[in-house]
Amino acid sequence: MSDQKTLVIDDTAYQTRLTKKFARRKPYAPKDPKRIAAFIPGVIRDVRVAPGDHVRRGQSLLVLEAMKMQNDLGAQDEGVIKAVHVSPGETVAKGQLLIELE
Repeated sequence: MSDQKTLVIDDTAYQTRLTKKFARRKPYAPKDPKRIAAFIPGVIRDVRVAPGDHVRRGQSLLVLEAMKMQNDLGAQDEGVIKAVHVSPGETVAKGQLLIELE
């Protein structure tokens, strides 16, 4: 059962019932362009960079295959590769960290 809570909006208090699912929700966090994560689950087919490599905006970093389609993941900004957390043939989950930039 949900608990009754007080929600304050513009200095007005409202009595409401919030579900446990709502209370456990993950808070919004903006995406960090320095952390490249898998946007869908799949298999890493090719890693095209190594730690220490300088990359430019739009440069291909790796190929992620999902549902028989190859997705080329590119750099969102210029930078230096800090770490590569995957290797070819590895299966990855949605949201898994793949590459970090400095």
